[in-house]
Amino acid sequence: MAAALRSRNSFFDVQNHVLKRKEIRIIFISLAVSVLLTAVKFLAWVTTHSVAILSDALESIINVVAGAFALYSVWLTSRPRDENHPYGHGKVEFFSIGFEGAMISVAGCLILYKAIQYFIFPHALQRIGTGIFWVGSTGVVNLLLGLFLIRSGKALPSITIGGNGQHILTDAWSSFALIIALLVIRFTGWHWVDPLASVILAVLILRKGYKLIRRAVSGLMDETDRQMMDEVIAVLSANRRRQWIDIHNMRIQQYGNNYHIDCHLTLPYYYDLNQAHQELKAVAALIDKHFPQSETEFFIHSDPCVPACCRHCILEECPVRSFPFENRITWTRENLLPDHKHSPC
Repeated sequence: MAAALRSRNSFFDVQNHVLKRKEIRIIFISLAVSVLLTAVKFLAWVTTHSVAILSDALESIINVVAGAFALYSVWLTSRPRDENHPYGHGKVEFFSIGFEGAMISVAGCLILYKAIQYFIFPHALQRIGTGIFWVGSTGVVNLLLGLFLIRSGKALPSITIGGNGQHILTDAWSSFALIIALLVIRFTGWHWVDPLASVILAVLILRKGYKLIRRAVSGLMDETDRQMMDEVIAVLSANRRRQWIDIHNMRIQQYGNNYHIDCHLTLPYYYDLNQAHQELKAVAALIDKHFPQSETEFFIHSDPCVPACCRHCILEECPVRSFPFENRITWTRENLLPDHKHSPC
């Protein structure tokens, strides 16, 4: 018997729509601030002719482009499921993260190229004090914006907002590091520090781009989210019923901030259809309660127990026990992921 259990009612659809509107509003604010800060950074570059400031400004352009794509992806994920997208549109958020990572990597390469040019053809900087002021101002704003986005991404939850916040927060640290380099140049006259700082910034940007691309590929390939898996197992273990002999063949897929979970639940073989259905609903209800802000869809297959399961079955009042109880098996990733009953079944 296989049972497909939807874990939200029409009330969730309304709640999900409200959350998506909040996401769109937050991303729009982030995009508007990024446009303003990009203009300020280019003003600082025109004032100082610093390649390091130009590098920071180029990265900010990526913030704007990535923010626009993120806004589109959040809008798309707010659309309901349809015949062509039975699991919804949440996967586009991983495309958004991957696109942002790719754009960041391109910016890193351009910055590295420009820094090498300045090593070959060096020139003196101008009005460094003004540049420090402008860069410092953008750094402070990005710091506050990044912290706000990360907190909002966790509260909603939204991987797009959280990823955008991590990106902007890294941009803030880059600006503060750039200020240190500009101070060194101002007080020592070592203008070669400018392209050197740009090279370091480019390497950090490329590293950040790789991490975002890696996360996007992980989500699109449905790589096992170990943290999520452990959290689900912990909830099931803490509320384990005696008739739940084992759970195995568990799979978790993420679609934006929604989840799809497949698993097999071993139950006493003499349970009728209604009893088995009630147990499947109980499993889904536990996860629903633990993740109230996410839609979790369950596809649960019920398996009948076999005599060998008696050795670790904790259902004391079982009328058909074939072997005495020996030990209770603790649920872990190692025995819930494989597609077979727990040993010695």
